[in-house]
Amino acid sequence: MSKITLRQAAQWCGGQVEKQFEDVEFLGANNDTRLIRPGQLFVALQGARDGNDFVPEAMAKGAAAALCSRPMHGIPAIVVQDTRVALGKIAAGERQRLGMKVVGITGSVGKSTTKEMVAAVLETTFRTAKTPVNHNNDIGMPMAILAMPEDTEVAVLEMGMNHFREMAYLSQIARPDIAVIVNIGTAHIEFLGTVAGIRQAKMEILEGMEPGGKLLLNGDDVMLRHLDRKPQQELVYFGSDDGCQIQCAQVCNAEGKLCFQVTAGGETFPVEMPLEGRHFVSDAMVAVAVGLELGVLPARICQGLHSFRNLSGRQEIFEAYGLTFIKDCYNAGPESMVAALHVLGDRKGRKVAVLGDMLELGDRAAAEHYRIGRIAAERVDWVLAYGPNAERVIGGCLTGGMPENRALAFTDQTAILCELQRMARPGDVILFKGSRGMHMEKVLEDFLKYEKDLNGGTPQGFV
Repeated sequence: MSKITLRQAAQWCGGQVEKQFEDVEFLGANNDTRLIRPGQLFVALQGARDGNDFVPEAMAKGAAAALCSRPMHGIPAIVVQDTRVALGKIAAGERQRLGMKVVGITGSVGKSTTKEMVAAVLETTFRTAKTPVNHNNDIGMPMAILAMPEDTEVAVLEMGMNHFREMAYLSQIARPDIAVIVNIGTAHIEFLGTVAGIRQAKMEILEGMEPGGKLLLNGDDVMLRHLDRKPQQELVYFGSDDGCQIQCAQVCNAEGKLCFQVTAGGETFPVEMPLEGRHFVSDAMVAVAVGLELGVLPARICQGLHSFRNLSGRQEIFEAYGLTFIKDCYNAGPESMVAALHVLGDRKGRKVAVLGDMLELGDRAAAEHYRIGRIAAERVDWVLAYGPNAERVIGGCLTGGMPENRALAFTDQTAILCELQRMARPGDVILFKGSRGMHMEKVLEDFLKYEKDLNGGTPQGFV
C-alpha cells in the first residue's frame, strides 16, 4: 500500500483538513477500532453507533488520522458530510493514481471462489492484489483498494450488491477494465423482485467502465445469452455453448479431480484442478477467460488453476473418524444448494444432507425449499433440515419418494446433533450446507467434538 496525505485524500473526497495536518500520511483504512493498525485512517461510519465517538480510541491505538463527519480539534482529521461516500471517493482516487488494471467480478453465486481462481491465474504473471473475504460492498471494497501495494499491476475485485444502484456505485469506484458476470440466479430476489431485475442490477457494473473495456459473460446462462440491449463494451462469452469465444468441453469429475478442455483463438489446452463438482467449471472458465484477455500464457493459466485451493467453508471435503464431511456453510442459494447435493450424490457410501434454510428468497422461499427437497430425494439417502422452511424441504423429500424416517425437520440445532450422533456410521458422507445466517458450521463443529470424545482424540492427518 502507498502513503496518502490528508491533503490528497481531502481533494479526492471534497473534505476539510486543518492546515497543520495537511501533510499527515496514512497507510490503508479501517472502520473498526478493534482491528485498527498503526498508521491507518480510521473511518468513522454512522450506524447503530456514532463512529465519531470512537475517534479518540482509534488515535490512541495508533491511527494516523480520522475520516469523520464532525470537527476533531487537535486531531489529524478529514471532515466530510458523509464518511461512507467519502471513503468511496478516496478509494476511487487511489485506484486512478495506482493505474493498475482492474478486473471486477459479480454474479449471484460463486463470486468469491471465482475471484480466488482469477487471482491464482493472474499471480503466475502479474503482481496481483485481490479483495479479502467479505470485502465486496461499499465499505469493504474501498478499504481493499486502499490496502493494495504500490506496485500492484492487476487488482481483482469482488463486487456484491442486494439493491438497485449499489453495483453502479461500486463500478464508479473500481472503474473495471474487465467486468465479469459469473451467472444470474435468485440470490437477493427478495429485494430485486425478479430474475430480470437481478440481471439489471448486475449489469450496472458497466456504468464505471470505458466503452473500450471487456465484458465477460457466462454463455451457458440463458439470462446472459439474451441481453436486453447490446453493451458499448466488447462482449466475450465463455462456456460450453458453441457460440462462446472461449469454450470448454470434455468435462470429467472423478476422484477429487476436475478436468476439462479449453478452446480459444484456434488453440486447445487441458485444465486439471483438485476440486469436486462440475459447477466449478464455470468459475474456472472465468479465470481462463480473464487470463487470456490479459495475455497470460495457457501453460501458466493451467499452473494457476492446478494450484488453486478453495476458501475455508466453501465445499471443504475431509475425512475423520471413518466419516467423510463436506463443509459448505459459507452461504447458500438454490443454485449452490443444488450443486452441493450433486457433489454429495456422486460420492460413494451412505449420503446424509444436513441442510439449513436459504435466506433472502422472498416470495419464492416456499417453492425453492420444496424444490430442494425433491432434488435431495433423488440424490441422497437422508435429509436433516433446519430452520423455518425445514418442513417445506421435507415435504419435497417425501413427495420425491424418500422414506419418512429418513427425512426429518428440526427447529433446534441440538436436536440435529442428537440425531446425527444416533444414526451416523462409518462410511457415511455428510454434507453441511445452509445460508450463513443459519450457522450450520456450529452443528458440524459440535458433531466433530462428539466424535473426537467418542474416539479418544483427533485422528492422524485430520486438521
